[in-house]
Order: sequence, then C-alpha cells, then structure tokens
Amino acid sequence: MTTDVEILKSNGAQILRLTRSAKKNALTGAMYAALCDAIARGDDDHAIAAHVICGSGGVFSAGNDLGDFLATARGTADLSKDVLRFIRLLPVIRKPLIAAVDGAAIGVGTTMLFHCDLVYATHEATFATPFLDLGLIPEAASSLLMPTRMGYARAFEMLALGETFSAERALSAGFVNRIVSADDLEATALEAARKLAKKPPEALAVTRQLLRGNPVEVLKTIDREAVAFRERLSSPEAQEAFAAFFEKRPPNFRKPV
Repeated sequence: MTTDVEILKSNGAQILRLTRSAKKNALTGAMYAALCDAIARGDDDHAIAAHVICGSGGVFSAGNDLGDFLATARGTADLSKDVLRFIRLLPVIRKPLIAAVDGAAIGVGTTMLFHCDLVYATHEATFATPFLDLGLIPEAASSLLMPTRMGYARAFEMLALGETFSAERALSAGFVNRIVSADDLEATALEAARKLAKKPPEALAVTRQLLRGNPVEVLKTIDREAVAFRERLSSPEAQEAFAAFFEKRPPNFRKPV
C-alpha cells in the first residue's frame, strides 16, 4: 500500500492522482502496483466509464524513481516486476484513459501518454524522454508508438537527442489534444470523462478497440524493450550515468573501462 497515489471517483471517472509531489511524483514500485490495482478495479466497475491520471504540485511525473533504478542496477532491489506489470497493462486497459498533464512529464511520465485516449496539458507542461542520457533505452513500446504517432524525425529528436517538447510542440506532434489553463485542467479532463460516461458503453468499447487495433505487436515491443532495458540498466554506461546524477557532475561515457 502507498499514500503516494490517491484514488477518487467522480461522475463516472476514476481519478488516479500522483501525490508524491515532494519527489516530483517520481514513480516507485508501490505506486506502480497501486495504479495497476486501481485500473483493474475500475475496468471491472460498471460505474466507471474512464480513468483520469493526473499529477499534483505543478508536476505530472518525473518518471521512474532514480533511487529505485540505481538499487535495481546494483542488484539490491528488483523494480522490474512492478514496472513491467504497469507497462504491460497500458495497452490492454479496457476503458478510456485520460491524462491531465501540468508541469514536467519525464520518462514514463511521457511514454504512458501514448497509451492514453485523450491528453490535456497546461501551457507549463513539458515532455522529455531522457533514457539515452541515463545509458538506457526507450520503454512502454515508445520505440513503436512514438514514431507511429509523431513521425520518425520527431520521435528520434525526443528519444535519442533527448530534446524536451513544450506543450505547443506536443500538440502539433499529435500526442496532446488540447492546451488549457492550469485552473481548467482537471475540470477539462473530468468533463471528457463525463461525456464518455453518457455514451453507450458497449459501442464505446468496440469503437475504442477498432481505433487502437490489436495490442499484440505493442506487447511484443514492450517485451523486447524490457529485455534490452534490463541489460542496459546493469551496463557500465548506466552505472556511470546514475553515479554522475547523484554526485551532481557530468557523466563521462568515454573514459577507459
């Protein structure tokens, strides 16, 4: 159990609020587990029409907790089970997933958005996937979904070059639906969920399945990425990147082994 994920219900929506704002809503194993459990319950609850995920404290999510990553890389913890459970759940969630993004969305905070049906963002929202800077590789099927959604060039710019996208660039790239004020963000997401709750649920489910297609290839990509990610996590490059981060210095990937 964790107090870092708040679960609420409102007018047909299940709200999944990340509340670890002191750590910029960086996701821990317990938070991944709480999100998975809540989504599974919501998918089975006839009173829930959609899931709405949002951050708190002016931040959506700083991605995976780097301390957990480092512990996994050193062999003193195993984060992979909770992370993989969440990532493999994303393409098979049965009800619409809506994201309300304010502030930074980093790593999985961005890649999860490509599994969402609707994404609303504030003008202050930013999106970044700095996996390569940590000696890692893309996850959550982002190596497949991002080029498909926004084109190879922009996907390479985010995933390899590590460029941060503004809300305006994310909107033009096609993975944000609308930019709204911070005051209107949650209300906008909940209004969308309320509208979906008025639709015929079976017809909505079939429409969504047709739009999203068969998740088999997405799941295969997730599994391929997971193998490579696990290997990279224990690599000298990742060890150097994590050490440099915690020591507050630039990493040196060119030093002799």
